[in-house]
Amino acid sequence: MTSSVEVSGIAAVVVTHESASSIDDCLMRLRVAHGVHEIRVVDNASTDDTMEIVQRHALQDARLRFIANPDNPGFAVGCNQGARDTQAPWLAFVNPDLMVEADTLSRLRLHAVDTPGDMMLGVDLVDEEGVRDTAARRRDPEFAAMLRSPGAASKLGVPVDDERVLQPVDIISGALMLMPRALFDRIGGFDEGYRLHAEDMDLCRRARDAGAMVAVANDIRVLHIRGVSSRARPVFVEWHKHRGLWRYFRKFEAAQHGLLTRLGVFAAIWLHFGAVLARILSHRR
Repeated sequence: MTSSVEVSGIAAVVVTHESASSIDDCLMRLRVAHGVHEIRVVDNASTDDTMEIVQRHALQDARLRFIANPDNPGFAVGCNQGARDTQAPWLAFVNPDLMVEADTLSRLRLHAVDTPGDMMLGVDLVDEEGVRDTAARRRDPEFAAMLRSPGAASKLGVPVDDERVLQPVDIISGALMLMPRALFDRIGGFDEGYRLHAEDMDLCRRARDAGAMVAVANDIRVLHIRGVSSRARPVFVEWHKHRGLWRYFRKFEAAQHGLLTRLGVFAAIWLHFGAVLARILSHRR
């Protein structure tokens, strides 16, 4: 008997919040993407036209279903909800402001299948001007080292190695991640203690700890219209971004350092938040 979801099928999970400006194009592209057997949209309490657009797509395509959360529990929670509501053996987490081509996900899956062992793959991300996004290839942050050399925080991006089709890195961007469901389940999915930001760093680190390779497919380029859901609430976003960095440090690095270093990292993270907050407020005047 053949399963209703083929063994090579991909489930695309999209978490939305105030995403009306991009979700229509995103879903139109996912619906014609090769190999996509399920599409789940998890909406975190949007107040714009996001859900009206999603519902229209759901009426037109039986593969697309949605979950409408009455509040905003965060990106990680939404990703886990969408993953649990699907069966396909491959999971693709796709931001609502990411514009895949018809063959993006199928080519990613082929890379993963053709490489021994578990893989978690991202793509070469570019903005509307064609500028590559440094967040697509990053190394693990070392917060204690940043205390000694504050400039190190701006050097987490890894240079592109165009000689390699698959370039291993520590961290890929959460804007698009493809991985086997078995790996996702084995490492427990996204850590729901993160609300926004740093959950992609956390997932990549745990995938690597579980023996998987994390890599960027340099031969697959995708348009990412960054920050569509974040522009309306920059203070909220920055608060949770910095909170996520502190959580990441506590999970993976704090135990290796003494109290003074831990206090120093805490102070550095929140002083940086204060500086960012001051810039945001000054731009509003």
